[in-house]
Amino acid sequence: MYDTRDRAVQGTPDGQSRTIRHEKHPRDNKPDQQSESSRNFVSESRFGFWFLGTQTWEQHVVEAALDDLARLIETPRAAYPVVLDAGCGQGKAFRVLSEKFKPRQLIGVDADAHGLKYAHRTALSGKLPVTLVQGDCASLPLPEAYADLVFCHQTFHHLVHQQRSLAEFYRVLKPGGVLLFAESTRAYINTWLIRFLFRHPMEVQKSAHEYLEMIRQKGFVLDQHGVLLPYLWWSRPTLQGVLELLKLRRVPPPTVRDETLVYLAAVKPGSML
Repeated sequence: MYDTRDRAVQGTPDGQSRTIRHEKHPRDNKPDQQSESSRNFVSESRFGFWFLGTQTWEQHVVEAALDDLARLIETPRAAYPVVLDAGCGQGKAFRVLSEKFKPRQLIGVDADAHGLKYAHRTALSGKLPVTLVQGDCASLPLPEAYADLVFCHQTFHHLVHQQRSLAEFYRVLKPGGVLLFAESTRAYINTWLIRFLFRHPMEVQKSAHEYLEMIRQKGFVLDQHGVLLPYLWWSRPTLQGVLELLKLRRVPPPTVRDETLVYLAAVKPGSML
């Protein structure tokens, strides 16, 4: 179930399976040999990959974000049968997604084969029934109207084709399905420390307002209740955040600050079957 080298997603509506071929990690490829999916995202730095595997990331970033995101769903369901973790990385969200949304099928998609090896270990160690797929968010290997919930956490700032990826989320969601989206904005990604430690395609970074508008323009229903703009101390230029944490500097009000994070729960129009 956890083998990422050749993975078929079973039980598609048309009764057929789709197999995703295993590809080399982008860092192992020469520039002229890179796969299409590897050209559609910027892989993480060595430091970034290490950090995304830490308990700090899992507990204080992923779990905290999922707690906030779950509260944004206006009409939560008892269970979401098919959950897609888009850009699952090392699988640090698998356990919480399983606990909160009780899926019969949890699918983790990522373009990075190296990260999927760690996601495989995460699923095995947690005894979690996860289907792992190597694929591109801009061309998801899933049928139309397949998922009940799509979770996309801190993935978009690595993607080159953001519009196409969002269109794919809309396509694979069932009518009435939920998109849980958490992303760092341009104001955060562009800080000197983040640019020094991590890797991102800077030309596609967006403000919180631009992310909200992009999601609405793709057809998702998104109201004020479904949006949260956390202004966490660690998400701002290092000295400013530390001074605010120590109560030595006031947190600027929303009317004058550049938001650094955007969390939202959006819905694909229609009635859930």
